[in-house]
Amino acid sequence: MEKLKGTGVALITPFTTEGQVDVDALADIVSFNIDGGVDYLVALGTTAESVTLTKHEKQVVMDTILEANSGRLPVVIGIGGNNTAAIIEEIQATDLSHFDAVLSVSPYYNRPTQEGIYQHFKAIAEASPLPIILYNVPGRTGSNMLPATTLRLARDFSNIVAIKEASGNMVQVMELIEQRPDGFLVLSGDDITALPTILAGGEGVISVIAQGLPSAFSQMVGLGMDGNSEEAYELHYMMQEGMSLIFEEGNPAGIKAIFEILGICRASVRLPLLEATPGLKNKIANFIASLTKIPA
Repeated sequence: MEKLKGTGVALITPFTTEGQVDVDALADIVSFNIDGGVDYLVALGTTAESVTLTKHEKQVVMDTILEANSGRLPVVIGIGGNNTAAIIEEIQATDLSHFDAVLSVSPYYNRPTQEGIYQHFKAIAEASPLPIILYNVPGRTGSNMLPATTLRLARDFSNIVAIKEASGNMVQVMELIEQRPDGFLVLSGDDITALPTILAGGEGVISVIAQGLPSAFSQMVGLGMDGNSEEAYELHYMMQEGMSLIFEEGNPAGIKAIFEILGICRASVRLPLLEATPGLKNKIANFIASLTKIPA
């Protein structure tokens, strides 16, 4: 799956002052990222606040991203959750003809066993007409999909093609890279581990901060994939403070603050999330102002 290598961006859902989906801002964000050199777009992931969007709003988001993209980049759609039957129903009810893969998060809250996680993704793999990217994010789900489970799924189902690994555990990442079957992609799910994952043999990242700094982040990823670690780490360390700041008060409050500072959209989020505090916005603004050495 060459189209899933490099820099993917987990797009936010911007909101208007009335709290509706801001389609104009979302279209601008898509164009901003395409112009910035990212490799593919991810719609309706965690960063999109998809759990607080209505069915109609999800369709609006999908339509807006696809129209703004106009076939220029591959697009991945997030369809996941903790109700296996409902996920399969959503996959079957969604027009997936303009998408390239499904990103599906490991079940949260229920805290299934490793066998339960396997059976969950087995059912989804058998129902999906598109390739599947597994998403392991223990900090949100409350359970860690172990490498043995990921590798078993990768070997058993040809349409399970990648994992977005957001455990933050580089030992786990390296185990996946070492033992994966041919063609299975290991993608970082954490901005801070994107470059280490790539230099260890992974194929890229699905990033949050990259959508706010697309040129610099994409250049870092490209340098890393070319094995130019010294130049890549120069960019990494320039952006490292921001990688931490944007998660200081939860995602996507931080990345939306970046977009507000850049004048692209408002920083508002939906309850139970809260907009970044003035103190955090000030720190993020200072970080953005410090990036004089980062390429535009």
